[in-house]
Amino acid sequence: MPEIRFLTVDPGHFHAALVQKEMYPGVVPQVHVYAPLGPDLVDYLARIARFNTRAERPTQWQLEVHAAPDYLDRVRRERAGNVAVFSGRNHGKIRKIQAAVDAGINALVDKPWVIVPEDLPILEAVLDSADRQGLVAYDIMTERYEITSILQRELRRDSAVFGDQVPGTASDPGVVMESVHHILKIVAGVANPRPAWFFDINEQGEALSDVGTHLVDLTQWTLFPESAIDYRRDIRLHSAARWPTVMTPAQFRQVTGEPRYPAYLEPWIRADSLEYFCNTRVSYELRGVHVKLDVLWNWEAPSGGGDTHYAVYRGTGARLEVRQGQAEAWRPELYVVPQADVATALEKRIAALQDRFPGIGLRLSGKEYLITIPDSYRVGHEAHFAQVTNQFLKYLQDPGQMPAWEKPNMLAKYYVSTQGVAMAKGASSGVASRS
Repeated sequence: MPEIRFLTVDPGHFHAALVQKEMYPGVVPQVHVYAPLGPDLVDYLARIARFNTRAERPTQWQLEVHAAPDYLDRVRRERAGNVAVFSGRNHGKIRKIQAAVDAGINALVDKPWVIVPEDLPILEAVLDSADRQGLVAYDIMTERYEITSILQRELRRDSAVFGDQVPGTASDPGVVMESVHHILKIVAGVANPRPAWFFDINEQGEALSDVGTHLVDLTQWTLFPESAIDYRRDIRLHSAARWPTVMTPAQFRQVTGEPRYPAYLEPWIRADSLEYFCNTRVSYELRGVHVKLDVLWNWEAPSGGGDTHYAVYRGTGARLEVRQGQAEAWRPELYVVPQADVATALEKRIAALQDRFPGIGLRLSGKEYLITIPDSYRVGHEAHFAQVTNQFLKYLQDPGQMPAWEKPNMLAKYYVSTQGVAMAKGASSGVASRS
């Protein structure tokens, strides 16, 4: 394959810069950036500059910036790179991806690709176009690289430990996951500004259709590894709900730097506060297994804390739980809660996993086991972007390595995330609700 050249398209989210937090063998340092001139572009450039000037392992990116309103036409016309990186405004993002792929450019894309059900056929068309041309169009699913999620998946695959999956019911699901994010946060050592449009749910999407895609993806990836899912046949949505996190004018100014709410946020202003509909709950069945997902945004993390992830898979042999709270010092930990006598099988499985994950261990705590994980595996969310990018680059060298299940499962994921939000909106009829 010829040398790999990145081009960054309309970087409106800090994840675009995180793809370039490291250098990659075989990737040319010169990156062409196509975007309208504005705060989003300036923020991206500032982050790359910090990566280039940091004391430890500075990067050497060289940016050629093309700032003009016709940036997308120039991407198609100039084809200055063979990999387009997308991370920004979610409304209409799929059309930009489509333009790049139809021009013969591979795509590395931060979630979500689509935020409304009407765009699902376009997503399918883009993936079909990439297949026909031998291109790689890849979704940045960073949570697959979190060590607790990896080990949870491995233990669930061991029937001697996990037993059979408990299907559960709508009121007592077989799989429960909760993701809590925070509007005010620190990224790469500095306070992370949010553009005002981030709070426009028509532009950014609601919780499930944005960050919730990670939970839907992990559910499929863990329940049915290496198995293609047909969303038309294998998924049945049951219920969904949505509710806002209310922000004061002072909080809005703090996180955006804007002196007042822009006009496009007026539909969600109540008594001078912003109702930001960034919380979603969805319940559905995946091949008969009942799943409940909560995707939540709070204003700010507790002292010493951060974003949290909670995931439970119920088996007849054991319940596998990822917890991340104060008791875990705010870092994710994996617990095995026996439902039968699985001690010997669990010890055997942990011993077998030493080949891939040397140093992991097992500690009995009361009636449950904690999987002990060396710090070397806890690389953090930001480092996962380089891990995903390296995997993408391997597929780029040999597109045939891309698993056949990735495409149907991507469609299934976005079916749940977009239809779930649509169902929640229908259930609430525009009124905040929480069931």
